[in-house]
Amino acid sequence: MVRTGGVEFDESPPDFDPSNPYGDPVAMLEYREYLVREKWIDIEKAKILREKVKWCYRIEGVNHLQKCKHLVQQYLDATRGIGWGKDSRPPDLHGPKVEE
Repeated sequence: MVRTGGVEFDESPPDFDPSNPYGDPVAMLEYREYLVREKWIDIEKAKILREKVKWCYRIEGVNHLQKCKHLVQQYLDATRGIGWGKDSRPPDLHGPKVEE
């Protein structure tokens, strides 16, 4: 038996009114779950990029500064502002950006 249709996920944030968070408690919980899910996705993307950087460093050896620069930049951009305690801080306080 073969399925013809694919699985579709609703990835949009739920309808939530931040000015009245307890007006709809179900929407508040769905919004909290949405934020946690998006945070975990960002964390896992950063882990994958970290593994790519480690692999590139091992393969390239002494040339890793030139050959792996793009991966390091992607990793630094992916890790900027994805900690659990950084939600209330503005993005400009998450750390200095590395200029090329």
